[in-house]
Amino acid sequence: MAGRDTSIVHIVHVRSGFAKGRACYTAPGMSDLPESAALPAYLRNLNPPQLDAATSTEGPLLVLAGAGTGKTRVLITRVCHLMVTRKAFANQILAVTFTNKAAAEMRHRIAAVVGDTVEAMWLGTFHALAARILRRHAEHVGLKPNFTILDQDDQIRLIKQLLQAENIDDKKWPARVVHGVIERWKDRGLTPERVGADPAAEVAGGKAARLYAMYQERLKTLNACDFGDLLMHNLTIFQTRPDVLAEYHKRFRYILVDEYQDTNVAQYMWLRILAQQSRNLCCVGDDDQSIYGWRGAEVGNILRFEKDFPGAKVVRLEQNYRSSGHILAAASGLIAHNRTRLGKTLWTAANGGEKVVVRPVWDGEQEAVYVADEIEALQRSGSRLGDIAILVRAGFQTREFEERFIALGIPYRVIGGPRFYEREEIRDAIAYFRVIVQPDDDLALERIINKPRRGIGEASVQTLQRLARAKGIPLLASAETIVTSDELKTAARNAVRRVVDDFARWRAQLDRAHHAELAATVLDESGYTRMWQEDKSPEAPGKLENLKELVAALEEYDDLPAFLEHVSLVMENAEAAPGDMASLMTLHAAKGLEFDAVFLPGWEEGLFPHPRALDEKGEEGLEEERRLAHVGLTRARTRAYVSFAANRRIHGMWQSSVPSRFVAELPPDTLDVKSEPGLWGDGPQFSASAPSAEPSFARGMRRAPVIEGRATELGRDGSGLTPGMRVFHQKFGYGRVVAAEGGKLEVEFEHSGLKHVMESFVEKA
Repeated sequence: MAGRDTSIVHIVHVRSGFAKGRACYTAPGMSDLPESAALPAYLRNLNPPQLDAATSTEGPLLVLAGAGTGKTRVLITRVCHLMVTRKAFANQILAVTFTNKAAAEMRHRIAAVVGDTVEAMWLGTFHALAARILRRHAEHVGLKPNFTILDQDDQIRLIKQLLQAENIDDKKWPARVVHGVIERWKDRGLTPERVGADPAAEVAGGKAARLYAMYQERLKTLNACDFGDLLMHNLTIFQTRPDVLAEYHKRFRYILVDEYQDTNVAQYMWLRILAQQSRNLCCVGDDDQSIYGWRGAEVGNILRFEKDFPGAKVVRLEQNYRSSGHILAAASGLIAHNRTRLGKTLWTAANGGEKVVVRPVWDGEQEAVYVADEIEALQRSGSRLGDIAILVRAGFQTREFEERFIALGIPYRVIGGPRFYEREEIRDAIAYFRVIVQPDDDLALERIINKPRRGIGEASVQTLQRLARAKGIPLLASAETIVTSDELKTAARNAVRRVVDDFARWRAQLDRAHHAELAATVLDESGYTRMWQEDKSPEAPGKLENLKELVAALEEYDDLPAFLEHVSLVMENAEAAPGDMASLMTLHAAKGLEFDAVFLPGWEEGLFPHPRALDEKGEEGLEEERRLAHVGLTRARTRAYVSFAANRRIHGMWQSSVPSRFVAELPPDTLDVKSEPGLWGDGPQFSASAPSAEPSFARGMRRAPVIEGRATELGRDGSGLTPGMRVFHQKFGYGRVVAAEGGKLEVEFEHSGLKHVMESFVEKA
């Protein structure tokens, strides 16, 4: 290299300790250098395995980096080392990240060492780097260099057009379902001709593969591609144009990839084909943090690295710089129950610190009270809200915490998604309820008049609006009027008539039916629930859970208007939250983050591990759920709190719960078990020593019969309850009936006072 600075090279090519006065460590490839020379600044303060990973530059390398072990520092130091030692120019290094944020952070920190030369690096996400390559060679896959990358809405709209062209009923086979199938095929590197007998080909009446081929042809006609195509087209070019592949083999002397455990098959193939010449591929990842199998990630990519790259070196980063000793020991003890892992043992030089608090509670509401009280106590002791997080397994769990935080004035933010009442499906459902309570609410009606799709298009809505403005009447009244005329086409007129009739029927039930039952009826009869049941996107099950949680929330209010008023006040209060806020998110959204204090609620069988993961993937799904629990614990620096409820209302139904098997898998000597005297009847205590046995306190709290892990609804045979009778309610405990009418009761509970409850939710005591 021209202008070689021998003084810098001499400083770098050394064998020495980390700094003056520290123990000596010999990094591989550096043994021929003077013993007494000092390491350059960018290599100092690395522990031995980190230094090994940063300076072992030749051949395939797998860096198994546990949570909080400094993997980002290793990646950045390795890139700097390659450039400072003149092993590669910046433009000969390919570094792949999973997010633009991670890429920007890497670029900034590398620039601090090597200066502006970092701008020549090929550094970015898989999609960004693949797009850069594709624009240079687009003609080889029938595109022009200025091709458009379609977003998801455009992709789904294009698939809808193809469904219509093929006369496929898009109600039976929604475009989102077909889109999801095509996405998964692309994640696995399957072109239309390679789909073959894949079970997913049966989607859309066995026409899914044909639709995929048509979709690809249509994209070429539009000079467009989707995100999956970026990698797919790269693979096609590399496999069919050896001259192009040779160019990139010559260019990329060193390849680095972060979060390797999260790669899908297409990303794995792309990396492997680019690295097959130099074999200088460095993959950094953690098999114990592979939690995205549901979106195509293949943990097998990291597990078989040594088989795929014979002679590969493996460096384990096991010293954790984040969590206290007890938290780390708890997380390590838990993940050790997984059989499919490469294995490593995290440790920390820090002292034991606080033990992991394990807290049984009576129900989800008490759990929210407990967490909020602990947060306020942490605040009083000087903690910032921004250093506190609540990590839930399922999105519907956030509601009770949000309600409690708002009641107490604890500012919070929902990371990775909107607040509960701001979610699309919740806003839609509430729009239906608003029209029932207030027929003049035009904004609410406009939102859901064609959701789910009923054949009431934009033109029909505009006709309704014109009539409403002309007569000075609400939109629903306009609809009632227009169905008696010929203003609309027959199909649209019939669809509008059904909407008018539906709302009239639901409004007539407002004073007769219980408002929670009415809400469930509306969502079912409107087709809104079915719309999400038929949606096969990864988000759909969570949306259904949120809708069930919404219906359950209605039980806490006297009627539908009272609930809607509450929601309005919640939304208004949410607007004025100050800057320092607690973080509320799912466990999946928490990966890569860290907090001083972490609350982990809902560790119960039937919730965590999530039954859907077990049903779909069996043992493999269980191990991914356990990895998710491991990720949750290792987000905590100094305090971790695990809680579980004796009773929880899931999908609108109370059920008795037992603690998650993950609780029993936590090493007992790392735990501080909290339990209130008398909370569990005769006072049985929690024991985490027997993973296969039901903890002793659980036997004392069980009230409802359990069938295959699901509690039956209480009191179905409890008709005929009359004033004076003693009853038991799963949430409120024991009480006496004060009044009974039409399946609804007024009960004076011993500890909860006077409550209005449904007869079907109590049993005779």
